[in-house]
Amino acid sequence: MIIPVRCFTCGKVVGSAYPEYARRVSMGESPEKVLDEIGLERYCCRRMIISHADLIKEVLPLG
Repeated sequence: MIIPVRCFTCGKVVGSAYPEYARRVSMGESPEKVLDEIGLERYCCRRMIISHADLIKEVLPLG
């Protein structure tokens, strides 16, 4: 629901990269290019960003 702060596998901070990634991909940039420029080179960190489903807006009204 909320992007994890750190990569589950290696422990690198990835949470702060998600807003930039989401903004640039929604503008039409290639996800691969965006992840390279953000500095996420390990496949475990890339997985954390790419596989994230932003569900907080759907769950928030239930609380």
